[in-house]
Amino acid sequence: MSHAVGEHPVLDPAQAAPFPQAALPVLRNPQLRKNVAHAIDVIQDKRARLVAEKTDWQALRAAGAAIRDHVLGNLGAYLVQFEERCTAAGGQVHWAADADEARRIIGEILREEHASEVIKIKTMTSAEIQLNPFLEAAGVKVFETDLAEIILQLGEDEPSHIVVPALHVNRSQVREIFARRMGIEGLSDEPRELTAAARNYLRQKFLGVPTAIGGANFLIAETGAVAVVESEGNGRMCLTLPRTLITLAGIEKILPRFEDLEVMLQVLARSATGERMSPYTSLWTGVTPGDGPQRFHVVLLDNGRSSILGRHTEQQTLRCIRCAACMNACPVYRQTGGHAYGSVYPGPIGAILTPQLQQMRHAQSLPYASSLCAACYEVCPVKINIPEVLLELRSQVVEQERKQAGRFFDPIYMGLRVANVLFSRAWMFQAAQRVGRVGMRCFTRKDGWIHSLPGVGGKWTQTRDLRGMPPQTFREWCAARGNAQGKGVA
Repeated sequence: MSHAVGEHPVLDPAQAAPFPQAALPVLRNPQLRKNVAHAIDVIQDKRARLVAEKTDWQALRAAGAAIRDHVLGNLGAYLVQFEERCTAAGGQVHWAADADEARRIIGEILREEHASEVIKIKTMTSAEIQLNPFLEAAGVKVFETDLAEIILQLGEDEPSHIVVPALHVNRSQVREIFARRMGIEGLSDEPRELTAAARNYLRQKFLGVPTAIGGANFLIAETGAVAVVESEGNGRMCLTLPRTLITLAGIEKILPRFEDLEVMLQVLARSATGERMSPYTSLWTGVTPGDGPQRFHVVLLDNGRSSILGRHTEQQTLRCIRCAACMNACPVYRQTGGHAYGSVYPGPIGAILTPQLQQMRHAQSLPYASSLCAACYEVCPVKINIPEVLLELRSQVVEQERKQAGRFFDPIYMGLRVANVLFSRAWMFQAAQRVGRVGMRCFTRKDGWIHSLPGVGGKWTQTRDLRGMPPQTFREWCAARGNAQGKGVA
């Protein structure tokens, strides 16, 4: 497969390597980087054209941010309203405090249904709670129905993008996976043949598997409806054909009113795939006798989201509508792809969401996976100030490390204390420069550059070189020049 080390990538923040370490093998994989860059260029170009034609784009962004902030400020009331309206329409609403409870609830529903197979609409929330491995271990066969998710499932790979999960895989690699796993001889890498192979693979699953699991782009409190936005039609098949439908959604997916979709669908489609409108936008409300699923369950997942609500700066993270515009604009993501983040949610939004969902116990390296260029903020359709949140999370990481190491033994803290003393007196600063010039000779090569430093300095030279200290400081040069000129005049 296409990920750098030829192994199944780890997308569990508790087990993943720190971002700098995980990114190194990806940076050495030119094919993966080429795949990612090409896909991002295509999406970015389409988005730019579609956004440019909207004269009220900034007003739409402001409206989207206002709607989402209003929801987050009144989330409890709207969740209760959604439950009431969904239940009145024939649905059943379940509340899951964490991933374990969500898996248990879904497992119990499937046991009641005597389900041995399920078909799935693409849902990152299910990946967040590691639902597929849980179901497989319980003897339930899972069939992904989104084309990209099929590629990843058959290729035993993991998603690297929120909207285009198989963005890092090119079509020749897809052909190899399909030919090998579906047993198709003579399959070409033409998109039409590949999609036809996937369609044939799925057809009997749609017609024969009576239980489906999906996510939600939005939950409408006013009506108790679930909105699902997708591009292939597989979602609509999963919403209409099965006997039982289970929707797993984060509690932040609520919208107050049906008419709020008018704003959200405009900014979502343009930001995610560069389209004016997604090809399939499905709304599902409860149960209708004789039409569609006759058992409808909604599992509302917290899993760390409530703890984010209580923090003013970080709360804006929950505005996210999962469009991935921030990822497409991010220079860091462009170079590393999604697997280096070690999380279901990669890119800039993953760099702020994942550590918070993990209660800052894991993924502490992700807030540093950014150049702070603010490109993500400029393209976010709901105006999440990602750089602001990144800086806040970095300060929390530093405070954690300081407490763990103890202030006296923390090298960074001690270094800053020493620098504070040296910078407070000119003579001390000049003396430190002279000592530093002597000490740095040991690490400066003949070309005048420092390629490797010990200790904390090694974090800098691990990815970049450092110019060696000059034989003179500017002050020394200026003083020597002044003396020389004075002697010349005399």
